[in-house]
Amino acid sequence: MSLANKTVAVVDYGMGNLRSVSQAVLHAAREMGYQAVVTSRAEEVRAAERIVLPGQGAMPDCMRELRDSGLLAAVLEAAATKPLFGVCVGMQMLLDRSDEGPTDGLGLIPGEVLKFELAGRLQADGSRFKVPQMGWNRVWQTGAHPMWAGVGEGSYYYFVHSFYARTSDARHSVGEADYGSRFTAAVARDNIFATQFHPEKSASQGLALYRNFLTWKP
Repeated sequence: MSLANKTVAVVDYGMGNLRSVSQAVLHAAREMGYQAVVTSRAEEVRAAERIVLPGQGAMPDCMRELRDSGLLAAVLEAAATKPLFGVCVGMQMLLDRSDEGPTDGLGLIPGEVLKFELAGRLQADGSRFKVPQMGWNRVWQTGAHPMWAGVGEGSYYYFVHSFYARTSDARHSVGEADYGSRFTAAVARDNIFATQFHPEKSASQGLALYRNFLTWKP
């Protein structure tokens, strides 16, 4: 398959929410004049101009599958030079380590991934906090970034997660949400942007992020 320069690759290493991510990326790509591919081939990841790294399930499983798929080196090469968008566990994998396992991450953004500790705590309406957090939550933009262009402050996004990221440098946390306390919902560094929430399940405000990703010039 010949890949045009304007290509965005969704990395298929066996652990991503590929159907909904790929549908959202394909929709945005058609609008923006991009070709989108869902690929498990390292050469296609290397050839693409932009990379989307999804992830779901347990982080140790995601890291193992990324290594075993033969795609780890291609993803690291892409992360060094190309716009990369991490989603959900695909965001958590970018950090140094996770308490889940525990397991080491890719070390691309300094920080760690911690488990929500909310046992016995009550929400404002008197109900107990549940882990995983599952549902819609507001995201506050704590750092200026081109990926937020046209996205309203405090927009609602869809979350499903039991673990959350904590960056070592506050500058790398560009979005926060509240669940028991403030936590990092979006990270960014150089050519990397990633979200704990699922843009592909977040209606128009989620699609706006994928559109912004295709025009972002880090």
